[in-house]
Amino acid sequence: MNLKERAKKLKTDIPAVFLALKDKRTPWYAKILAAAVVAYALSPIDLIPDFIPVLGYLDDVIILPALIALCIKCIPKDLFADCRVRAQGMWGDGKPAKWYYAIPFVLIWLVIIALIVVALI
Repeated sequence: MNLKERAKKLKTDIPAVFLALKDKRTPWYAKILAAAVVAYALSPIDLIPDFIPVLGYLDDVIILPALIALCIKCIPKDLFADCRVRAQGMWGDGKPAKWYYAIPFVLIWLVIIALIVVALI
């Protein structure tokens, strides 16, 4: 599978993980992992900032796909197959339809940054 195919699959797998998170049939441990994966995927701040040469894209290329793969292994296969079908075209033009889901993540990161600044002063 080439990089373009993996990116397309990732574009479907992230919303599928989100759908599995909301599904009652998903085991509790998979829901916790799915919540962490979705939060990390939607977070505007990466573990390794993108402006750091080479290392900055590691989370986009290695960490996020690895987390998604781990999450998929925790979700029953038939359930995740159903979520993948429902996730097809969920993002349409490549952006989430409900952009306001990112607001809590932005607020959390702003609070964390503010706490760090206050601690340093």
